[in-house]
Amino acid sequence: MTKAYKSDIEIASLAEISPITEIAADLGLTSDELELYGKTKAKLTYEAIHSLKNREQGKLVLVTAINPTPAGEGKSTVTVGLGDALSKKGKKTVIALREPSLGPTMGIKGGATGGGYAQVVPMEDINLHFTGDFHAITTANNTLSALIDNHMQQGNELKIDQRRIVWKRVVDLNDRALRKVVVGLGGPVQGIPREDGFDITVASEIMAIICLATDLKDLKHRLSEIVIGYNYNKEPITVGELGYAGALTLLLKDGLKPNLVQTLEHTPAIVHGGPFANIAHGCNSIIATRTALKLGDYAVTEAGFGADLGAEKFLDIKVPVLGKAPDCVVLVATIRALKMHGGVAKTELAKENVSALQDGFANLQKHIDSITQFGLPYVVAINKFVTDTDHEVEALEALCTKNQIPFSLTEVWEKGGDGGLELADKVVQEIEKDKANYKRLYDNAESIEEKLEKIVTKVYGGIGVELSNKAQKQIAEFKKYGWDRYPICMAKTQYSLSDNQALLGRPTNFTIHIREFIPKLGAGFVVALTGDVMTMPGLPKKPAALNMDVDERGHAKGLF
Repeated sequence: MTKAYKSDIEIASLAEISPITEIAADLGLTSDELELYGKTKAKLTYEAIHSLKNREQGKLVLVTAINPTPAGEGKSTVTVGLGDALSKKGKKTVIALREPSLGPTMGIKGGATGGGYAQVVPMEDINLHFTGDFHAITTANNTLSALIDNHMQQGNELKIDQRRIVWKRVVDLNDRALRKVVVGLGGPVQGIPREDGFDITVASEIMAIICLATDLKDLKHRLSEIVIGYNYNKEPITVGELGYAGALTLLLKDGLKPNLVQTLEHTPAIVHGGPFANIAHGCNSIIATRTALKLGDYAVTEAGFGADLGAEKFLDIKVPVLGKAPDCVVLVATIRALKMHGGVAKTELAKENVSALQDGFANLQKHIDSITQFGLPYVVAINKFVTDTDHEVEALEALCTKNQIPFSLTEVWEKGGDGGLELADKVVQEIEKDKANYKRLYDNAESIEEKLEKIVTKVYGGIGVELSNKAQKQIAEFKKYGWDRYPICMAKTQYSLSDNQALLGRPTNFTIHIREFIPKLGAGFVVALTGDVMTMPGLPKKPAALNMDVDERGHAKGLF
């Protein structure tokens, strides 16, 4: 007989959630250092954050993964489960996660609060509107769009060329119909007609800025550095020149404050910021991670998608700003994802296939190679799914043992923190060996071409980079303005090490195709758009929204 399992939302709805003031008190925070959003959510005040400035930092654990399947592989679940397991081991632990986007929540991938008995709660609130951070970012982004169009309508003092505006509007949904739009139609009083488009909110530069800003002053400076487009002389125009950095900062002043919640087992969790890792830098906020490091002896955080995307960006973009490298990396692998990388179709992943698992193991090995290139110790977390067979688990464990890979079978989805106790032990053991010797992949002074080459060859395993004519011209332009000295944020499919999502496993002899660069100087990096990656996703044929509802008491139904 097949064992019956409760859904994530059924488990969350039965949870006994402690008042957030109690969770804060366990961390040494007073009620005056909180801004309450009901009984179970709170923002930390700037005074609370400032009071931690001189406190010693704890140990940092980064959770990443192999290339996932379209359904996701439970990286957030392992992050939460590991945090709970460390707490059970008597370690003062704080988890730092990103906030979910409504795009994948309503689409196919689901939310970002973990799953099963390794969740952050209130799950329903966090996966929907939470404390309004994404709405603030969306509003600030679109306020800037409105101000740009108004500037042109009201005389265009800065001579903005409407054909060369690079700033887009955003919405926190997967809405492919908005990828390309025309605004300003309807005659002179309706504005200046021009082509425009929408990105998803999590791809907005303002989202990245929120996640990389260290305080309000830095936030305002970064907003002023945003390049919105070019004038008729093809010279860049910034928000600072427009004069609206102060107004945008005002809209974002509360969104910059990190959010405090808890896990099902009452481990403190700071959930803040939410850039995607395939089209943005994929890490939660600097403020969230720093606060977790100050409040706990161990801070457990995650970076989006596989190590080729989220971890590389965490280590090359976030760490230099954070000023703290991970003491250990946890690399999440699942048997079903390895089988897919071994050639099994998504519809056949529930069937036992040891041979495909062995073939797909090469994908895990490449990600291990990437982590070790950064000089960091690691532990592989085999995230067990109910469809995994004993033969498959034994085969994967044998492969790890044969290749001298430290690993732990984790069952946190089913057992919560108890299912991650061995993983917690192994992470602590690796940290206590003090082997971390972080080395960044490239130096900012290197050319754009050199940075791209290192990311592609060392992290992806490709042989080089192919630049479109537009990308080549942009590199020459960026050098002229000194923008070539910024880090590179690769926008690439998450499903493959290459820029072709159908090329699974550990491909070789492939080239990464760069079609365009986007300067995001406020965030402090240059985005490289590869292959056919989209900054506005689309919905699947049967979106997750089909299963969602609400009962007469206002409780969500079908939210995973």
